[in-house]
Amino acid sequence: MTVWPEERLATVDSFNTVDMTINVGPQHPATHGVFRMVLTVDGELVVDCEPYIGYLHRGLEKLTENHDYRQSMGWWDRTDYLAGMACEFAYCMAVEKLGNIQVPERAEYIRVMMAELSRLLSHFMFFGAFGADVGSFGTSFVYAWRERERIYDFFEVVAGDRMFPTYFRPGGLQMDLPEGYEPLVRQLLGSLEQGLEDFDGLLTGNEIFVERCRNLSPMSKERAINLGMSGPMIRATGLAHDIRKAEPYSIYPNLKFNIPVGKNGDVFDRFMVRMAEAYQSIQIVKQCLDLMPGGLVLNPDLPKTLRIEEGECYVRTEGTKGEYGVYGMARGGNKPYRMKLRSPSFCNLSALKEMVVGHYVADAIIILGSLDIVLGEVDK
Repeated sequence: MTVWPEERLATVDSFNTVDMTINVGPQHPATHGVFRMVLTVDGELVVDCEPYIGYLHRGLEKLTENHDYRQSMGWWDRTDYLAGMACEFAYCMAVEKLGNIQVPERAEYIRVMMAELSRLLSHFMFFGAFGADVGSFGTSFVYAWRERERIYDFFEVVAGDRMFPTYFRPGGLQMDLPEGYEPLVRQLLGSLEQGLEDFDGLLTGNEIFVERCRNLSPMSKERAINLGMSGPMIRATGLAHDIRKAEPYSIYPNLKFNIPVGKNGDVFDRFMVRMAEAYQSIQIVKQCLDLMPGGLVLNPDLPKTLRIEEGECYVRTEGTKGEYGVYGMARGGNKPYRMKLRSPSFCNLSALKEMVVGHYVADAIIILGSLDIVLGEVDK
């Protein structure tokens, strides 16, 4: 047995821990994009967190203000680049509200169908990345990419492009759906349902996954509201707030779907809410196919050059990450005077510090993953 001298014992008794600063990102697979968070840790415990954004800033709003209303379409599907058509939807709605532009009913059904397929695109990406964060390695990513490729293939058939289709237009759509689209969509939905069941088996049915996520970083309804959170993040706390129901837009009032909610607002609830939402999106697309009328897909009365007199508006939609809002102001001419994006990921990130402090470093990565941020929308 080692006999310690008294002076050595005194030194051991007086040991003090020193906080260490860890940079996670900006180029790091755990940061879900070009994002950086500086963690101050005491051993393995996070005692402070400072997020840094702005690495992907491209000037979306100023670009929009310096191009005419139709030219700006291409910038908006690059905000939430995991679900481009959902972003196009919100921008077009803002322009249409400013200019009092009517949209044909058939176009509205197609828009909602594409927006919900975009929601599935985004949620599959979340399942793949989040599964890897928790420890499923590459399996969850393989499942996610398999389903996403199927949706992208359909987008390519419809719009000619996959990730950035620029398919929507103020007043409707670029073109109608191709002939024979309905069997393609129904076959696609069957594949997506099977994909969700695969994720259920891989993640939801995995004891290690559940134990790592359950009761981790819970958030109350009141705190989530005060922090400006929205989308699956706030519904995970038990608050059944969905803009498609709270302030119905387009043809959502004609559709039947549920609002999945959690109980504890923890990481596991955030995952489960998105899983349940994906099933609801499939049901919405099926209803769009059943109810879709014939007719035009673009307002025929629009001039070649779209000019809007003075006015302002705010349009908010239930984006894939939460409240995706567009504030627009017109002062005459063919360009908007002001176009402002209310980014749901940016608002949800405001809770990151509070959510990770007091947890282990490994859990901080999972908590960040549960936010499901996309930096194109945060940095704009």
